[in-house]
Amino acid sequence: MTVLSIIRDCLDALLHSSARYDALTGARHRAFIAPRLLGSLGAFAAFPAYLAMRGAPTALEVAAFAWLIAPILLSWFLSRTGRYEGACILSSLALAGLVMTLATTTGGIESFAAIWLVVVPIEAALSGSRRVVAFASALALSCASLLIVLGHFHMLPAPEANSALRAVFVAFGVASATLYAAGLAFGAESLARTSVSLLYVEEDRYRLLARNMSDVISRHHRNGAVQFISPAVETMLGTPVPLLLGHGLFDRVHVADRPAYLTALSDAARVGEARSVEFRLRRDAPRGRDRSQGSQVDFIWVEMRCRPLEQVLETATPSEAEVVAVMRDVTDRKNQEQALDLALTAAEQADAAKTRFLATMSHELRTPLNAIIGFSEMIAQEDTLMLDAPRRKEYAQLINDSGQHLLSVVNGILDMSKMESGNFEISPEPFAPRAALLNCCNLLALKARENGIDLVTRAPDDLPVMIGDPRAFKQIVLNLVSNAIKFTERSGRVTVSAGVEGPRLLLRVIDTGVGITTEDLKRIGDPFFQAGKTYQRRHEGTGLGLSIVKSLIGLHGGEMTMQSKIDEGTTVTVALPLTFTPRAAQPSSNIATLSPPSRPAIPGQAHRVKKSA
Repeated sequence: MTVLSIIRDCLDALLHSSARYDALTGARHRAFIAPRLLGSLGAFAAFPAYLAMRGAPTALEVAAFAWLIAPILLSWFLSRTGRYEGACILSSLALAGLVMTLATTTGGIESFAAIWLVVVPIEAALSGSRRVVAFASALALSCASLLIVLGHFHMLPAPEANSALRAVFVAFGVASATLYAAGLAFGAESLARTSVSLLYVEEDRYRLLARNMSDVISRHHRNGAVQFISPAVETMLGTPVPLLLGHGLFDRVHVADRPAYLTALSDAARVGEARSVEFRLRRDAPRGRDRSQGSQVDFIWVEMRCRPLEQVLETATPSEAEVVAVMRDVTDRKNQEQALDLALTAAEQADAAKTRFLATMSHELRTPLNAIIGFSEMIAQEDTLMLDAPRRKEYAQLINDSGQHLLSVVNGILDMSKMESGNFEISPEPFAPRAALLNCCNLLALKARENGIDLVTRAPDDLPVMIGDPRAFKQIVLNLVSNAIKFTERSGRVTVSAGVEGPRLLLRVIDTGVGITTEDLKRIGDPFFQAGKTYQRRHEGTGLGLSIVKSLIGLHGGEMTMQSKIDEGTTVTVALPLTFTPRAAQPSSNIATLSPPSRPAIPGQAHRVKKSA
């Protein structure tokens, strides 16, 4: 253990508790205590030798040596109270008092001790306090002025007559003051070096935190301009830090989120309270992937918590206020929230579908069952009711019609269940789509005539043979045309046309019916959904027709689009591949797309079924 380490341990033991955990404050306290203790102890150690060479001391010499007790008392005061500025002020008073005592007895302003008044503000500069320096400067000037005034009025003893001895004292005073000032300068340099080293340590510590934190720390002006941003942003956004300074970060904020972003920063700077905001930031494509390969821009969700800089807020004007922000990637949480919302929406739709199913089935099953039970009871009591043969035949036909209706309802539900479970099989084979289309329209011609509707079929003779499931194709046509007839008023028209566009067959059904609202158009094709409110519907049905059509088109790898306008009619366009290629069924939500009304005509021959007179 060296002598310096022993001295340092002794000085650390004298430090006040408030200075033991702050390196810079501790260095200042040690720099104050060490020279005073060593100087005072050295002076007391030299006092016996001085007496041996000088002889009996004068009263002035005794007072000067006694004054050297003051630095020890000052060190004790700082060690006990920790009041550094107060100790520096008392030190300035002690030094000025010693200088004044010596100067007033050795020639006033011409004394060798007067030069030490210059040291008073220099010593105070070590405190690092403007108040202490100002007080010490004013004290030194006051002492010098007092010596000049007292000397001018001859109130002080005359200076030493012996010029040689006087020169020795002046040289001693200058040399000692210079040496003491040099010691103060070395002390100031040591404190500055300690301060810089501590600053580097703090910078390294915060740089380590900033580089290894997953959150991004940034410093903003009130208008959103970035003055500093931590390197973690390169991992978050894939962009170098220099490109995000200024308004580079703002340019990456989603246009819809920019007002909220700027409002949070402005409120934090203006109100002085913490603010939190969530917004989207554009992220660069990872290295090795060309953005031109995909047109979709990659955005991430970011949560930003911002608060004003307190040290800047105290002195800056509102326009100069700055904000520090911490940003965190919350994309996963946002995706989970969206997934929960979608799941909730799906659950609500499933509950609504169940309700619609029960409401529809209660009507679609109960009505024909009541008819079957009622008419069968009447036939069973034919002797009592005295039913003739034509009446029994009519009742039997009604029972058969009700049974057929029940069978169609059950078949629709079973087909829909098979399609949703993936058990519905497509049996592709070559067939003529024109013959199948005309056959379906002929089957529905009677129904169109009964409703007073003009059914027109346009199918070119040169329609090529397609490979697909003919049963599914006929079911698609029958459901679409029967729906068009059902929802078209008397004297209306339903046009069915077919054509070829590239490798696909285009089937279009156009009616002049009641039309579908925009809100209902989005849900057309959902199981058991029927356009219009329940109490406004005038037509029977389970709501499975278009849902089955939609699923069959999807199984064939086709697409269905619908355009409709209230009181003007609806256009349904189906695109099916001419050659069916088995593939995984697409989700039903991707099968049908909606667009504004459009009715382009498909040229071809017309097969017209005249409406009845």
